[in-house]
Amino acid sequence: MSSLTYDLTLAGLSVGSAAALTGIGLIVTYRATGVLNFAHGAIAMVCAYVLRQCVVEWGWPLWAGAAVTLLLLAPALGVVLERWVFRPLSVLGGDPAQTLVASIGVFVLLVGGAALLWGQGARDDAPELVSSDPWGQLTVVVVLAAGVGAVIRWTRFGRELRAVVDDRRLAVLGGIDADRVAAAGWAFGSFTAGLTGVLLAPYVRLDPYGLPLLVMEVVAVAVAARMRSLPVAVMVALAIGVGQSQLTRLHPTGWGEPLLQAVGANLFVVALLLAALALPGIGTRDALPRTATARVPTPPGAWIVAVVLFLLPLGFAGSDLHTSVQVPALGVVLLSLVVVTGRGGQISLGQAAYAGLGALFTALLSAGRFPGLPQLPELPALALAVLLVAPLGLLTGWPAITRRGLALALATFAVGVGVSRFVFAQPYATAGLTLGRPAGFEGDRAYYVLELALLAAALWATRLLRTGRTGRALAAMRDHEAGASAAGVQVPSLKLLAFVAGAALAALGGGMLGMGVRAFDPGAFDPVRGLLWFAAVTVLGADSTLGALTAAALLVGLDAGARGGVAAALIGVLAVLVGRFPGGPYEALRAGVGRLRLRSVVRLTPLGVEVRGRLRATEQRPARRGGSSAAEGGRSRSTTAQRPTADTIASGARADGAQPPTDRPAPTPETRTPKNHTTPAPANTAQPPTEPPAPTHDTPAPAVADDAQPPQGPPAPGHETRTGGAGGKRHAAAGRVLTTHGLTARYDTFTALDGVDLTVHPGRITAVIGPNGAGKTTLFNCLAGTHHPTHGQVRYAGRDITHLPAHARTRLGITRTFQQLAVFPTLTVTENVRVGAEQTHTPDPATATRHALRLLALDGPLSTLPAADLPTGTLRRVELARALAGNPRVLLLDEPAAGLDTAEVTALARVLKALAADGTALLVVEHDLDLVADLADVVHVMAAGRIIASGPPEHVLDTLAAQEPSA
Repeated sequence: MSSLTYDLTLAGLSVGSAAALTGIGLIVTYRATGVLNFAHGAIAMVCAYVLRQCVVEWGWPLWAGAAVTLLLLAPALGVVLERWVFRPLSVLGGDPAQTLVASIGVFVLLVGGAALLWGQGARDDAPELVSSDPWGQLTVVVVLAAGVGAVIRWTRFGRELRAVVDDRRLAVLGGIDADRVAAAGWAFGSFTAGLTGVLLAPYVRLDPYGLPLLVMEVVAVAVAARMRSLPVAVMVALAIGVGQSQLTRLHPTGWGEPLLQAVGANLFVVALLLAALALPGIGTRDALPRTATARVPTPPGAWIVAVVLFLLPLGFAGSDLHTSVQVPALGVVLLSLVVVTGRGGQISLGQAAYAGLGALFTALLSAGRFPGLPQLPELPALALAVLLVAPLGLLTGWPAITRRGLALALATFAVGVGVSRFVFAQPYATAGLTLGRPAGFEGDRAYYVLELALLAAALWATRLLRTGRTGRALAAMRDHEAGASAAGVQVPSLKLLAFVAGAALAALGGGMLGMGVRAFDPGAFDPVRGLLWFAAVTVLGADSTLGALTAAALLVGLDAGARGGVAAALIGVLAVLVGRFPGGPYEALRAGVGRLRLRSVVRLTPLGVEVRGRLRATEQRPARRGGSSAAEGGRSRSTTAQRPTADTIASGARADGAQPPTDRPAPTPETRTPKNHTTPAPANTAQPPTEPPAPTHDTPAPAVADDAQPPQGPPAPGHETRTGGAGGKRHAAAGRVLTTHGLTARYDTFTALDGVDLTVHPGRITAVIGPNGAGKTTLFNCLAGTHHPTHGQVRYAGRDITHLPAHARTRLGITRTFQQLAVFPTLTVTENVRVGAEQTHTPDPATATRHALRLLALDGPLSTLPAADLPTGTLRRVELARALAGNPRVLLLDEPAAGLDTAEVTALARVLKALAADGTALLVVEHDLDLVADLADVVHVMAAGRIIASGPPEHVLDTLAAQEPSA
C-alpha cells in the first residue's frame, strides 16, 4: 500500500508541476500587465505543436527544437501580443473588459489557426522533453518560482514591475518604461505557457481544442493565490495534483460511484469552481465596454436581405440543406448572448453549457430516460427541456450579483467547464443517446421551416427583453450599474432575469441543434465553443440581433465550406482588434466611410459666410473687463474670493455653537427675505435661513453652453407646484424627514464617519461642505444606500432604512445624483429620464417624463439624441431630470455644479430653489461655496468624519472666511 501511495504521489507531483507552471505564468503576466491571459492554454498548445513539427516531422534534434520553441518562439509570441494587441488597449485606458475580449480573441485565433495548419485530429507522438520522473519537472518549477520571486523582490526590474502594477500611469510619470516591463512580463508568461504545453503533450491528447482547455482548467491555482503569490500558487497546484492522484485509489459502489470517479479525474475543475464562485473576485470593474455592447445602427434594408437569405435554403436539397439547418438553431443560441451580454452587459462564457443541457434534456425526455418523467414526443420534450434549464441560469446569474469583469468571466467559465466535465463527458448521462425530429418534420426542408418558426419566436422574445421598460432597465444596468440602482432599477433581480432568459434561449437553440443533426454530440458544446460564441457575438455587435444571426451564418458556413478552423480564425482576428474597433466591423466601416466623406471639400453656405464674418468682427473688439452679473438674487460669481474654498476648511473652525433650528416650519416663498451675502452675521447669532424671491417668467434666462434653452423659473403663483409636477409636492412631503443618528463608517482601520447626526427637512436645502477626505462622500453614500455604515442608523419618515439597498430607497422617494456623471450613454435623453419614472412606479411615467424634460429644458429635438453625444452641462440636466421624473421627496445632490459654467450654475440654482419651494428636501454636497451661499438654508461643515459647524450660510461661511489665514 505504501508503494502505491508513493507512486500516486509522484504522479500527482508531475501533474501539479505542470499546473504550477501555468499558475506562475498567469500570475507574472497579470502582475506585469493587469491582463488575465485566457490565451495561455492556446499558446501552450501552439508551442507543443511546433516542437512536434520540428522533431517528428522535420527530424530536428530534440534540444534544437526545444531551444527554438521555448527560447525563441514562445517569448517572441508574447512580445508580439503585447506590442500589437494589448499595448494599444493599455494606451486607451486598460479597460479589463476589452483586454478580456482581446485575450479570448487570441485564444480563438490560435485554436483556429492550429486547426487549419495541423488539422483537428489528436496526436499521440509528441516528443518527451523531460522524463516522466516527476522530480525533474518539480525541480524546473521550484527553480522558476524561486527565480521569479527573487527578481520581483530584490531587483530594480522587480521594483519597476510592482510600480507598474500599482499604477501604470504614475509609474510612467516616474520615468519607468512601462512598455518594457509589460513586454518582459508577456515574454516570460508565454515562455511558461510553452513549457507547460511541451511537458503535458506526451501524456495528454494533443489537439487544437483539448490541450488549451486542459491548461485553462488549472487557472484555479492562480485565482487561489489571488493572482499575486507565487509560493501559494505552487503549493496549491502540487496539493491538488497529489489529491487528484490519490482519489484514483477509491473504488466506491452504488449511485455515488460515477460522481466520485468524475471528481477524482477532474479535481482541478472542482478547484476552479470553488475558486471562481466562493473566493472573493478579482477584477471588479465594469462588465464590458459600453461601445462593445451598445446597439450598432442596422444598415438600411439589412433585415430584408437577412429574411431573403434565411428563406433561400428552402430551395436547396441534400447536404446543402443538411448544413443550413444548423444556422437558425445556432442563431437562437447566440440570441441568448444578445440578452445577457449585449443588453445586460454581463460577461457569460458558459452559454455552451446551457445549450448542451437543452440538447441533453431533450434527448433524455424523448427517450424516456429522464428521472421521474415519462417519455415525451420531441416538441414537448424540447419545451420541457427549456423550462428545466432556465432555472439553472441561476448558476451564473447568482455570482453575477456580486461579481463583475474578470471575476464574472471566471465564474461563468468555471460553470461551463464544470457542466462539460461532470455531465457531458460522463457515460452514465450520454451513452447510447439518440435524438430524432418531431413527427411531420423529419425531412430537412420541413424541419428547416420549423426552425424558422422557432427562430421567429426567439427573435420576438429577445425584442421584448430589449425594448420597453425591461429593455431600458437592462441597458441602464449595462451602461452604469450604480446609476441604474439609484434610478430605482432592482439590479440583482434584473441580472437574474437576464441569465435565466439567456439560459432558456440557449437551451432552445441547443435542442434545435441536437434535433438538426439527429444526435447529442458533447463535443459540440464544449467550453471552447462557448468562448468562440462569446467572441463572435461581441465583435459583430453584442446588442444586435442581426449581428447574432450573421455570426451564426459565418460560424456554420465557413466551417462547412472550408477547412475546419477558418471561422474561429476569422472571429479571432476580429476579436483581437476589439480595442481598435470596439463597435464591431460594421461600425468601423461606417466610421471609416464617414471620415472619408469629411475629407471632401466643404464649402460654407451664404449664411455660414455671414456668420463667420460676424464672429471675426466680434473677436477684433476689445475684451470687456469687469464682472458680469450672475443674475438672480444679486449673486455674482466674482465674489468667490470673498469665501474660503472647501479645501481650506480643515482646521476645525466652528461657528460658535450655532446650530440649525429644528422646530420652525419649512419656509415658504412669502416669508423668506433676500439674503445679503456681503454683510457677515454676528458670530454669536444664528440668522434664520432666507432666500431671494422666486423669479417669474419675466426674468431673463441665461443661455447655456450647448445652445439649448435653459430651464425657466418656476411658474407664476396659481399653479399647483412651482416645478410643474416634476418635483415633490408640498402636501406630500410633510413629516418625511431624513435623519442619521450616530452614523459611523470604517474602512479597515480608517474611520471615515465618526458619530454623525444630521437632519434633512422637507422644503429646505441643506448643504454639506468640507475639505477632501472629510467624509462627505461616505456620508452621502450611507444616505443613498450604496454603503452601509458600521454603526448608527439612517431613518426616513420614522422608518429605519439603514440596511435598505439603493433601489429600495429610491422607490421610497430618496433619489440621488452622482459627482461623476451617471447617465446611460446608449439611451436617448428621453429614455434616460423615463428609466427614472418607470422604475419608481410613477402612476403616469410618460407624463412625468415630459414634465421633467420640460422643466430642465430637455424637450424638443434634444430629447431624441443619444446621451453619449451631449456635453457635460446637458448631461447634468439629464441626470437631474431622471431623478425628478420619479417624483422624489428627498433629493441628494453630489457636486451638482461640477463641470458647469456660470450660466448653467445659475439655471441649476433656479430649479433647485423651485424644488425646495414645492416641498422637496434637498441635501447638497458641494465645493462651490458661492453656490452654497446662494442656495442653502442650513450649512454643515465636515472635517475628519465629524460635523464641526452648523448654521445658516451667512453665519457659517462668513465666520470661516474671517478665520481663514490672510495671504
